[in-house]
Amino acid sequence: MPGIAGAERFAHDGSTEIGVLLSHGFTGSPFSLRPWADRLVAEGFSVRLPLLPGHGTRWQDMNRTTWPQWYGEVESSFLELRERCAAVFAFGLSMGGTLCLRLAQTHGSDVAGLVLVNPSVLSLRRDIRLVSALARLVPSVRPISDDIAKPGVTEHAYPRTPLRALASLTKLWATVRADLPAVTQPLLLLHSAVDNVVEPENSKVVLAEVSSTDVTEVVLENSRHVATLDHDADLIFDRSIAFARRLGAGDRV
Repeated sequence: MPGIAGAERFAHDGSTEIGVLLSHGFTGSPFSLRPWADRLVAEGFSVRLPLLPGHGTRWQDMNRTTWPQWYGEVESSFLELRERCAAVFAFGLSMGGTLCLRLAQTHGSDVAGLVLVNPSVLSLRRDIRLVSALARLVPSVRPISDDIAKPGVTEHAYPRTPLRALASLTKLWATVRADLPAVTQPLLLLHSAVDNVVEPENSKVVLAEVSSTDVTEVVLENSRHVATLDHDADLIFDRSIAFARRLGAGDRV
């Protein structure tokens, strides 16, 4: 069970026309995406917002998990929706966006479209190259959470960054980046003008290397990394709903 209030898995069965899978980020939990999920429910969509293994409890638990386990939880929720809904979309924040890209690479046209908010596929930080070796010596380092411009808002992420889990994340980045040309689905990518966690090169690489022809880029001028809890949250929600309604109506490219 989650040890953080609001970190629970969320599921809602609404429309059988449109379903949305939501995926949270590294060291975070469904808490960071629950307002987005609630808006989608209000629109009548079916929604799945899983809690990724090792998240929502203690950072030590996350060090016992790897990216295939995180992806497996996302995929399981996606398949639940695919059984129910005619069109299923994958929406993700940060590493959640990375997992959604992997879902698109694996499941092809079964994924009706992608909405990615500050997705990660790489890091330019020099210390990242040493993380696998460092993880054998040090279990955790300072956190990378709560990059939010809006005063008084927290995502309730872990107070430490688990290094073995971070080393696994770098393997996920390599896997997803190598297969970016396999992504052909319609894509709405929203990224913050100022992001202290994920460098802008991430969105540039995704936009440059996917094969999607229906692509929309939106710059979030008033938010930082956890944009789903920030000043531009309503913009993200509105644009994603319009995107899903357009494609769920059959206007796929």
